Amino acid sequence: MHQFKSINKKANTIPQFNMAKKFSTRAEDYSQWYNDIVKHAELAENSSVRGSMVIKPYGYALWENMQHELDRMFKETGHENAYFPLFIPKSFFSKEASHVEGFAKECAVVTHYRLKTDENGDIVVDPDAKLDEELIVRPTSETIIWDTYKRWVQSYRDLPILINQWANVVRWEMRTRLFLRTAEFLWQEGHTAHALESEAVAEANQMLEVYADFAENYMAIPVLKGTKSPNERFAGAIETYCIEAMMQDGKALQAGTSHFLGQNFAKAFDVKYLSKDNKLEYVWATSWGVSTRLIGAIIMGHSDDNGLILPPKLAPIQVVIVPIYRNEDQLDAISEEVKGITKRLRAKGIRVKYDNRDTQKPGFKFAEYEYKGVPVRFGIGPRDLENKTIEVVRRDTLTKEIMPMEGIEDKILVLLDEIQQNLFDRAVEFRMNNSRNVNSWEEFKIEIEKGGFLYAHWDGTSETEQRIKDETKATIRTIPLDAKDEVGKCIYSGNPSTKRVVFARAY
Repeated sequence: MHQFKSINKKANTIPQFNMAKKFSTRAEDYSQWYNDIVKHAELAENSSVRGSMVIKPYGYALWENMQHELDRMFKETGHENAYFPLFIPKSFFSKEASHVEGFAKECAVVTHYRLKTDENGDIVVDPDAKLDEELIVRPTSETIIWDTYKRWVQSYRDLPILINQWANVVRWEMRTRLFLRTAEFLWQEGHTAHALESEAVAEANQMLEVYADFAENYMAIPVLKGTKSPNERFAGAIETYCIEAMMQDGKALQAGTSHFLGQNFAKAFDVKYLSKDNKLEYVWATSWGVSTRLIGAIIMGHSDDNGLILPPKLAPIQVVIVPIYRNEDQLDAISEEVKGITKRLRAKGIRVKYDNRDTQKPGFKFAEYEYKGVPVRFGIGPRDLENKTIEVVRRDTLTKEIMPMEGIEDKILVLLDEIQQNLFDRAVEFRMNNSRNVNSWEEFKIEIEKGGFLYAHWDGTSETEQRIKDETKATIRTIPLDAKDEVGKCIYSGNPSTKRVVFARAY
């Protein structure tokens, strides 16, 4: 696919800030382009543990900014943070059959609790230290949390329970890619309990809206809101709501899910409450979560062949200041002026860094921060001091502008907002240009090879969806909440259909 050509007009300008060879472009090798950005923008790297990653300080600062905004949004909607155990007794999973079936192949299992030194001096597992019951390393926390809620819930006065947890989880993935799919990753998972079904459904929808708000207004990534088909639904859920984003290779990325769990887990763990009518009733449940894969979404949703592009609202550094000088006297004069500039920027809440390292030349720094996606770069030299001006470069368009130092903080606030909006607008345009209706099976097979979102009729059966997946590797990404009723025929079976759903290949 080559849709991204219209986004980056300087696709052949490849920074060379820390290696002799040029980085991969999206057109040459999309997968390698992604890996290059993760590595050379210093977001993360592979660890010595298969399938696991080390999130580096720059990448973790990005995650912290995302976490901060999401946490605020959760608390504004009435949720509290708590923490639950990493280890879950194996027997807990057997209490909800569809749930264990959905996660059984991904579970890491702890069987022993001690090591010892054998006769050869090697460290081995002590066979006498076998656990009475194996422990599952948390792949998700529904089971341990609902076992806990059983002790917390007695009457309707104890409801609703609105809990979120920031944690790590382990899902033993065989094919991994940094941020997108790793054996261990960071996430948040909300788990709520309600007296009424209507309250739980409203909660699941509310959190879907929170995720969509975050994706569009902070990540600058447009998303489709909808429900999952039965084949794609979360294990143990009655309904799964999702937001789906389009990446620059035309593939879909599930960016967040919110699940209406009904009373499945309440019944499995016997969580009842005494109602106002003095009757014992099972509670109604939801769960919802997003993870560090959102960093992957930002990379693939915005970046270009010059490297990472970060939305200003989440960027660890929003403005970087690079001095341009020939001697120490010039550097001292620039640094003195920069003190006042940085103070004014920070007073406006702008995250700013002054890079006065003497180990690298300005050109190196320009390329480095361009590749790391810093939204705005200042260049200040002796002539700028004389003219009381600053060279300002914006990362999204790579355009330069000379601005007066006076009032620079207010101008940059406006510029950051412009960059944020521009990233969203061009992502919307990209999605529009790569979304289309298809009306026959032959057309579908041709169009799916081009990537993007295909709106097509489906007969509503899991069998048809599975056959389409087996033959084309495309799945139903979402059944849009705003889908219009439309009489049609399923592209595969020819059976009646009442609305179009969204098919795509996905990460």
